[in-house]
Amino acid sequence: MSLATTGARTGTEVAQFYIRDRVGSVTRPVKKLKGFQKLKLEPGEKREISFELAPQDLSFPDATGAMRLEPGEFEVFVGGSSAVAVSVVLQVLP
Repeated sequence: MSLATTGARTGTEVAQFYIRDRVGSVTRPVKKLKGFQKLKLEPGEKREISFELAPQDLSFPDATGAMRLEPGEFEVFVGGSSAVAVSVVLQVLP
């Protein structure tokens, strides 16, 4: 993700990283916050940021409390808020 300050003042942004399990065996949050980065950008500054996604980020506790990763589609969102984000769909294979 690329962030830039286009004005004449220093700016602060909180880039947020969410996931959504499109279809699962249990009900899960529509979007679950998995990480964020607070950045201070000077006037005219542009910066690339990244988030890492690991299998445990897509896992959930099953009825026994064990962590479980189900195959299927997940949507990954990155943006300044949960309402304003770009997304991509990824497939977890069995």
